[in-house]
Amino acid sequence: MNTNTRLRTTRRVSIVAAALLVLTGCSPVAEASSAAGESVTMTDGWVKAAPEGMTAAFGTLTNDSDEDVVVVSATTEVAGSTELHEIVVDDAGKSTMREVENGFTIPADGSLTLEPGADHLMLMGLTGPVVAGEELSFTLTFADDSTMTFTAPVKDYSGAQEEYSDHDMDHDMDHDSDHEMDDESGHEGHGEN
Repeated sequence: MNTNTRLRTTRRVSIVAAALLVLTGCSPVAEASSAAGESVTMTDGWVKAAPEGMTAAFGTLTNDSDEDVVVVSATTEVAGSTELHEIVVDDAGKSTMREVENGFTIPADGSLTLEPGADHLMLMGLTGPVVAGEELSFTLTFADDSTMTFTAPVKDYSGAQEEYSDHDMDHDMDHDSDHEMDDESGHEGHGEN
């Protein structure tokens, strides 16, 4: 083979290799993980009916990905603010509701249950009554800045008769403060009677 033929063959191979790199986007073989908002679903969601003030949303968040995902915030149009809350019990057995510091972690291929007396979405500063039979829309934001939306029906529920301080009822909350729960409501905060 002469030098010109070898040079033309080398150029053709180089052009084909360059084209393949462009077509593959020069990306590594491993696929990037999907956005958290695409891998999470809400099932059995519901919201406690409330005439004013505050209420809470519950349900099961399921993560179908192979990585843990973290919910960092939630919003709904019916509340001035929506916080991610947990219930903690101190050494004296007193239950306290408080905002979660680092969000809700939903384990890989697992779920997180939001329920009365445990983790939940706290809707504060309601813009009007939340009436049984309505459907409310929510948007969750994840640590990767992706989002997902879901709707949940409003239901009458006799549990979760919280006691809040006057400061909390004014909706001028210090978000670092804890909210003590009325132990007689069933299960400290959103418990059943």
